[in-house]
Amino acid sequence: MSHTPNDYSAWPDAQGRFGDFGGRYVAETLMPPVLALEEAYGAAKSDEAFQTELRGYLKNYVGRPSPLYFARRLTEHFGGAKIYLKREELNHTGSHKINNCMGQILLARRMGKTRIIAETGAGQHGVATATVCALFGLPCIVYMGAVDVERQAPNVLRMNLLGAEVRPVTSGAATLKDAMNEALRDWVTNVHDTYYLIGSAAGPHPYPAMVRDFQAVIGQEVRTQTLEAEGRLPDAVVACVGGGSNAIGLFHPFLNDDGVGLIGVEAAGDGMGTDRHAAAINGGRPGVLHGNKTYLLQDREGQILEAHSISAGLDYPGIGPEHAWLHEVGRARYLTATDEDALAAFQLCARLEGIVPALESAHALARLPEITAEVGKGGVVVLNLSGRGDKDLDAVATRLGGLA
Repeated sequence: MSHTPNDYSAWPDAQGRFGDFGGRYVAETLMPPVLALEEAYGAAKSDEAFQTELRGYLKNYVGRPSPLYFARRLTEHFGGAKIYLKREELNHTGSHKINNCMGQILLARRMGKTRIIAETGAGQHGVATATVCALFGLPCIVYMGAVDVERQAPNVLRMNLLGAEVRPVTSGAATLKDAMNEALRDWVTNVHDTYYLIGSAAGPHPYPAMVRDFQAVIGQEVRTQTLEAEGRLPDAVVACVGGGSNAIGLFHPFLNDDGVGLIGVEAAGDGMGTDRHAAAINGGRPGVLHGNKTYLLQDREGQILEAHSISAGLDYPGIGPEHAWLHEVGRARYLTATDEDALAAFQLCARLEGIVPALESAHALARLPEITAEVGKGGVVVLNLSGRGDKDLDAVATRLGGLA
């Protein structure tokens, strides 16, 4: 595949690389299933029957297209560019995760797989996976860090109700990284009948590109909806970034539009001057984890450091390889927001717009003052509200000493 310098959407290459990032760093035992998945996805991607079936479920089961909402009171509050919210929290299951799960479950069925495994941090990907498994009558095992099992108890109950088995992981920091390690071990052991449904735009090729493609419906809709509402494309699109699936889904359809700024917001936890954050691009360097080369939090010897964020979905020491590449080539900017920033934005959005955002999304909301001021009056900013905040109420109440 040939690439012109500015055709950002042409990547990854045949080896699954975005420049120096991505690739397939897996054990030999995993190469056959990874290659089989690449072949199956390549065939499904160009199969109109598969795409028609997927569109049907996205429309009639997930509830797409999700609205693009003009946030009048937030716009007035910040006094800069117009703010639109892409309402992914209105999807069935309450976040963007269902877009990717629906695509991958149809692919798993196409491949004849009869057992589904997944990893989850905030629980939203686990819930979405359990949901599509219930829909198609497939057994579902979700690996979840023991810390996240505690702080996301409502989502654990939802997964159990949907028929999934949640397996708590106690190794390491008992969060998302460790859950992914366990899921990969399971896949190696049960390759013959098992499909690993990865939730983020990370992992070995073809996962980063495949998850991005299934999430690109977000940016495709934003493109159409902004043209309808404003008669032009937005000046900037903004999303929180952990592994980065909601952000890359928003960014990808705009990659070749030079006038559209792409802004990701990483979790700065207790602050970038501390060792308690989850900002892989702003506080990390390139390395290899979970089958791909990307920016990671690591020590001088290359050992992976534990991430920290108040939001379980951003509590990961790496970032999807396409984001690492977009950062290096300067096409996207990656800002940070602390736990405190996110808590303030969480409350502000609830009180001004009547929308309780996920703590993950609140990190992106926290940077709106600077972004809207930079774009200026008459400009348009679209923020991806990737999930709803019901799951975070206990964590927020505990941190604030109550919500009154």
